[in-house]
This record gives sequence, structure tokens and C-alpha cells, in this order.
Amino acid sequence: MEISSKENTQFFSNTTILPVDRSSFKSESSTSKEKQSCCGGIKIFLGALSFVYFAKALSGSYLKSTITQIERRFDIPSSLVGVIDGSFEIGNLLTIILVSYFGAKLHRPRIIGAGCLIMSAGTFLIAMPQFFMGRYRYERFPSTINSTVSMSPCLQDESQTPLSALEKSQAKINAGCEKEAGSSMWIYVLLGNLLRGIGETPIQPLGITYIDDYAIEENAALYIGCVQTVAIIGPIFGFLLGSLCAKLYVDIGFVDLDSVTITHKDVQWVGAWWLGYLIAGVISVLAGIPFWFLPKHLPKPESRKDSSTSSEQSKFITEDNKDQHKSYQQHVKIAEMAKDFLPSLRNLFGNPVYILYSCASIIQFNSLIGMVTYKPKYIEQQYGQTSSKTNFVIGLINIPAVAFGIFSGGLIMKKFRINVLGAAKLSLGSSFFGYLLLLSLFAMGCENSDVAGLTVSYHGTKWTTHYEQALFSECNSGCACSKNDWDPICGENGVTYISACLAGCQASNGSGKNTVFFNCSCVGTLESPSRSSSAVVGPCQKGNECPKMFLYFLVISVITSYTLSVGGTPGYILLLRCIKPHLKSFALGIYTLAIRVLAGIPAPVYFGVAIDTTCLKWGSKRCGGRGACRLYDSSALRYVYLGLTLVLGTVSIFFSVAVLWVLRKRSSPQDETLSANGERGACGTKSRKDNFVNSDRLIQTTYWPEKETRL
Repeated sequence: MEISSKENTQFFSNTTILPVDRSSFKSESSTSKEKQSCCGGIKIFLGALSFVYFAKALSGSYLKSTITQIERRFDIPSSLVGVIDGSFEIGNLLTIILVSYFGAKLHRPRIIGAGCLIMSAGTFLIAMPQFFMGRYRYERFPSTINSTVSMSPCLQDESQTPLSALEKSQAKINAGCEKEAGSSMWIYVLLGNLLRGIGETPIQPLGITYIDDYAIEENAALYIGCVQTVAIIGPIFGFLLGSLCAKLYVDIGFVDLDSVTITHKDVQWVGAWWLGYLIAGVISVLAGIPFWFLPKHLPKPESRKDSSTSSEQSKFITEDNKDQHKSYQQHVKIAEMAKDFLPSLRNLFGNPVYILYSCASIIQFNSLIGMVTYKPKYIEQQYGQTSSKTNFVIGLINIPAVAFGIFSGGLIMKKFRINVLGAAKLSLGSSFFGYLLLLSLFAMGCENSDVAGLTVSYHGTKWTTHYEQALFSECNSGCACSKNDWDPICGENGVTYISACLAGCQASNGSGKNTVFFNCSCVGTLESPSRSSSAVVGPCQKGNECPKMFLYFLVISVITSYTLSVGGTPGYILLLRCIKPHLKSFALGIYTLAIRVLAGIPAPVYFGVAIDTTCLKWGSKRCGGRGACRLYDSSALRYVYLGLTLVLGTVSIFFSVAVLWVLRKRSSPQDETLSANGERGACGTKSRKDNFVNSDRLIQTTYWPEKETRL
């Protein structure tokens, strides 16, 4: 691996270069050529890495946008969807240490290219169940299906239904059971996401450190900020693609769309979730192509330490370390590299800044990953929005705010030449104010929809206790209804009924989406509860205040997203500057591993389990058993979703304060401010700059050993 502390200042001066094993003299023309080669090389790699970040972010965000679609299509609870989402992190877990440690010493660009191919294969695998499982079946009473058979929704007895119709219906159910019992197609989605995680592994640790190795130190933060900012375009397109596919019926191209009796506003609607994965897979293949033609090393830049602008990292390097780094540039056997594994690991774990910042990040990512994973579901259930509109709003409003925040963080770092201590302050401040804004979202929720037998009684009284036994009432006591059905209709009194049968409807007119039910004994006004009324297919809309609350939610959500994102790039710089250069890839790999294992895997699962506890009405599978949730308690969902996010965020802030305290304790007053010539203070230094610029021997005997043990 190349020495990241050896930055090239030839972009700004005509200083001659003294490369290893070459003549000490170089002509001005050859120096100019090397400058152009180095500059061009890093920019090409920067562009290629940005496109890969775009591709992986697009497929990852598209998965987030299809969470509710996958849940309905495979009829599974949120907790199981969380396991599927976490399988991406499991894939990272399987390979992250090996890739980040050994990959740093091999051909980094080609390893990234191979990862892109694996990532695309996993993306294609996710879409495969659509082509092997049967057509999607949603719950609909026969009267709402285009059929010549006319029957009453309120079945007084089974004789009202023709025998042939009952037999055909039962035969279809039995056939569906046989097929369902022999297949759990969601496993293919899990395995595909697992493969995506394996392919994505080398992109971050190898790509970021490659840039940091060959970029001028003061430009590194801006370059990393640019990569992450361009990567945010991926989620924008990912969620917009999710919005488009959510409007298309899941079996588009396989069935006659005129026969579909539900719309994209129905809670049973499933969009063409599989289509976006095919598009994302093709993009991942294209993104990996440039890396097969990039060099293993760019033209070696001059040492940062020897340049006019001293590197923060060069202050950590002793002569012994330099000799050690030179050996990394030579051919090293895998066995020899393996011997350094445990010492390198001990070195990282002995660094309190690295450990404390990792703990803060792990807890904060638990908060953010859980929040982002279930944000589409939260918006749909809390504010009554469709999947298509939800994804459109997130992609067009929230994601650009995140991009602007990340870019702002990198720009602030470069413009004000902020040192490591300043980066820690900026990261802490963004987290504190971001989670403070999150508190206000508790007041921006909607009340539960009026659903007879679940949130209100059949007489219009709000429920204060639990539910299931109240689905039946005197008004529908004469009907042979099932409590497991979910085929909601909206009564003219503004109350949603779980099915036309439970609404006591005796007749219907029309078919499909235009069906109207009449003589519904349970649909009445409070003034005349005995008067029979009509109802239409589909649930009623949320209250009049809900659209206004949704607007407030969007405004605060955008500001919160921007505020939290400002601290992203300073956090990266803090991580890179507080470890020895030859351990950067390894440190980022361990850091990423910790995020995957302790945040990426468990967060979607326990967030999903917590959200499942707020479900009011579960769907039923064809062969029995609990399916996906049809209706959530809005108030309980708000407190669980936002409360869990806020508690985790608050804990992470305490660890960030500890990081700042350690840095302050080990920093001299001169290190906390920028010097006149623009030098930045070293991470956690205790001695003044003069202690390590005058004598290498002094560095070796006093400064570095202390740095080794205390940081």
C-alpha cells in the first residue's frame, strides 16, 4: 500500500522530485508531465468512483423504496423485511476484513471492478422471484371482481352463493396453498441482497483511501465530499425510480390491466418492484468497467512531510515507520501480511479517539438506518400517502438536502482549513441540532383513521382499549363474515369498514373499481344510526388536518436531514487523520465492519419488530397464518418510530462529547487554532509543533511512543 502521508505539492510549485531508485535530477518538462499524469489519474479515478457510488446508492435506495412492496408481495411482516434489508450488511461482514486489509496491498481498482460485477449479479437475483412465482392475488369479495356472478356481500347463508362459484373459489385457494407451501420466494431476495453486500465491500475502504493516498491533503476532504455528494444522486434516482415503478402494477405485461380491481392508492396494491432491480443491475455492470483499465498506482507524489505545508499524518511517522512503509511498496507475500494483522488490530483498538468515534457512529447509524429503512412506511401509514408519492417526495426533497449537507461539510473543512479538533466540533454540533429538530416531529402526526371495529366502534365512539372482538356488532350479526378478510370500503359517513360484509351491505351495483354497495346496515350517521346507507370500494381518506401536517413534516424533515449530513465529511476526516497512514484501509474496513454488524444488521430488524407491535389489523395468508400488516395505530407508530430514533441519537451524542474531550485533553493550545501559514494541529497531540519538526530523533524518543499508547 502507498504511503498516504506523502502528498504531492507539485501542483502549486516547481519543486523537483526525488523518486526512489531514479536519478535525483529531473528536467522541468518531465516534472510537468508527471504533474499532468498524477492530476489526470486522480481525477479519472474520482469520476469512476463517483459513478460506482452512484450505482450502489441507486440500488440500495431502490431497495428502501420497495420495502412495503416486498412486504405485501410476499405477505411477510416488517420484522422479516428487516432481516432481508440487513442481509446486505451480512454480505459485507463476510468479506470486509479480508478485502480492506489484503485488498489495500493488491490492485485496488480491479478489486473494485470485480465487486461491481458481484453487486450486479445480486441485484438481478433479487428480481428473479417475479418470473418464477405465480401472479399476485389480492383480497377481493367476488362482487367487486369483473364477473357475471351476482351475490350479496352480506352472506346470510352459503346457499346465496352458487355451488360452482364456491367450488371454483376453494379450488383456487387450494392450488395457491400447494404452490405457496413449496416456495418461500423471499429467500431469493435475501440471497440477492446478501450478494449485493459482498460486491459492495471494497468500494468504500479501497476507494476512499486510494483518493486520500494520491490527493493533496487539503483537497482530500473536498474530494471525499464530492464523491459522497455525487453518490447522493443515486438515492435521488433510486427513489424516483421507486416512485415510477410503484405506479405500475406488479404483473404488468403478464395480465390484462383492465381486470385489476384495485388502484395504487389501495393498501393491497403492489407495484412493479422487480423492474427497478433489472435497471439497477445494468447500471452496476457499466460502473465497474472503467476500473479494469486503471493503474494499481498513480505517479508517486512527493512526501507531504517534506512539502511546505506539513501533513497532519506526517507528524506521526518516524524513520522506522518509513522503512516499514517502503516494504509495503514491494512484493509482499500473503503469509507475511497476515503476520501483521493482529498487531495492526491492537494498534487500532489502542486508539481511544478511534474507539470512541466508532461507538458514536455505531449508535448514530442504528438511529439513521432504522429511520431511513422505515421512512416510506411511516409516511404511508402516518399521513395516508401512496407508495408512489412517498418515494417521489423522499427522492426529490429529502435526498438533495442530504447531498447539500454532505457537500457543505466538505466545503467548510476546506474553506476554513479546519483541523481535527474543529472537525470533531462540527460533527458534534450537526448531530446535536439535528436530533433537537427531530423532537418537533412528535407534534406533527395524524390521528388514526376511523375504521369500524378497530379504531372506532360501529356507533362512532373512539376506542380506548383493544380491538379484535369488536369487529362484530349487532348491525352485521346476521351476516356470515370472516374477521380475517381485508377488503376495505368507505361509507358515506366517512368511516372505513374492513369489508362490505362487516358493513352489513345487502346489495351492490357495478363491478371492479366502480362497485357501489347499498343497504349497508352498519353505515349510518350518529343522528340516524338505523338508516341504511351506501359505500364505495377502498378506504376513506385521512382527516382534513393531515395534508397540512404532512407539509410541516416535510419542511422539518428536510432541515433535519441537512443538519445531520453536515457532520458526515468532518467525521471521515477525523477518522483518517487519527490513525497511521498505512493502516487507513484497515481502519476504515474495521469501522465499516462495526457499522454493518452492530447497526446495519440489527437496526432494521428491531425497528421492524417495534413497528409490528403497533399493528391493528394483520392480513391472513391463503393457507392460514399471519401475513403483512394492513393497518397501524398512527399514534403508537409515531412514538415508537420517532422515539427509538431520538433515544439512539441522544446516546451517540454523549460518545461524540467524549471524543471531543479526549482530543481537547491531548491537544496543546496551538493545536486548537490554525497557524498563520495554514498548518493544522495533529490529532490529539500533547506536544507543540516544535517538538517534532526539528529532530527526527526527538520524535522517535518522546512523541511517537506516547502517540502509540494514548491514541
